[in-house]
Amino acid sequence: MLPQEIIRKKRDGKVLSAREIAEIVRGITDGSLSEGQVAAFAMSVFFRDMVLEERVAFTLALARSGVMLDWSDLDLPGPVIDKHSSGGVGDKVSLMLAPVVAACGGFVPMISGRALGHTGGTLDKFDSIIGYETQPDVATFRRVVREVGCAIIGQTDDLAPADRRLYGIRDVTGSVESIPLLVSSILSKKIAAGLGGLAMDVKCGSGAFCDSEPMARDLARSLVAVAERAGLPIVALVTDMDQVLGRNVGNALEMAEAVAYLKGSRTRDQRLHEVVMALAGEMLALGGLASSVAAGRSRADAALADGSAAERFARMVAALGGPGDFVDRAERYLAQAPVVKPCRAERGGHVVGMDARQIGIAVVALGGGRRHADDAIDSSVGLTGVVDVGAYVQAGDELCAVHAASEADAESAIAAVREAIHIDDASPPERPVVIDRVVP
Repeated sequence: MLPQEIIRKKRDGKVLSAREIAEIVRGITDGSLSEGQVAAFAMSVFFRDMVLEERVAFTLALARSGVMLDWSDLDLPGPVIDKHSSGGVGDKVSLMLAPVVAACGGFVPMISGRALGHTGGTLDKFDSIIGYETQPDVATFRRVVREVGCAIIGQTDDLAPADRRLYGIRDVTGSVESIPLLVSSILSKKIAAGLGGLAMDVKCGSGAFCDSEPMARDLARSLVAVAERAGLPIVALVTDMDQVLGRNVGNALEMAEAVAYLKGSRTRDQRLHEVVMALAGEMLALGGLASSVAAGRSRADAALADGSAAERFARMVAALGGPGDFVDRAERYLAQAPVVKPCRAERGGHVVGMDARQIGIAVVALGGGRRHADDAIDSSVGLTGVVDVGAYVQAGDELCAVHAASEADAESAIAAVREAIHIDDASPPERPVVIDRVVP
């Protein structure tokens, strides 16, 4: 079965069989498909879509391309549950959510990805911690999950290796925003991780791959439908990404914000907190650790208040090779940019909107993301104190602070951010951060 014939068939809009899909995945895994062929297949799917049966077959084939984890031999005293986000700008939810759920009795084997396009990647944030091992072997991964309750890592060579290769090619070939490719990439890793339940955070807005509510709901429904057919219990929330989530954007800067959040900072961003608590409630209810979503939120809030979530995060960092005192002394370990300059409003008024995608691109241009798959990332660069939509500012007020490697980079980012933040006289309508909930 020639791969080019399978690619041609999908290019022409025909439905692929499970056998044909398995052949494509085999070629992605063993390298017999060239990078050009993988890119051509991804682009064919981008334009021609996949029906539900294809999406299920592709997801399962990607999951089965490597090791399928099984946690039953560990006799864990709680459910194996996880969360995944479709990606956004300033989205650092996983950093706080995993230890919160672990502190409540869940076991969270979180397999995350790197930056795609203008959105940040959870693994890139953890790379900002000196010594933290984002790709441990499976035995270490299992041990940390058992002993700490959570471990946030990337795909190893053993876990869904076909998706790992496809993921990198999608990032640099303009095929990221394909719903069947997003669904299969997300769920293949989660199925391979041996989960008993998954909470999905589907981002919606200018900073998300789904820039409209219909597209976000379509992705949420597809994730739920494929997961249900694959035997994975799931709930999906559609959440707002029409502005930066939290106050900081950039890998080390977002890590610093997450640590402050876990330690109980009074400046905890309320939109960010609402997303963390909403997903924590869903995960704890899904895993049977709470009688309802509301009860789960209460348990999660208590884990933050008593410091147990911060303690889990500190133990996870240390267990995966990071500093033992990271939570207490994060500023000592996180890289700091040599240039920090304020981005000031040129006029007064209400912040009525924000092009979060353009802000994400500005951070990529600073060196905080990748233009090519093998680009190195500068973890120190980005933005802090990004103003909220709805805030009132006067001319000269700070919209954010730009952290850059040079004065020229800082000035370019300031110009881009000013263009991305829209100020007008009238106050904008309030927009809920949790827009919808999709269940099987």
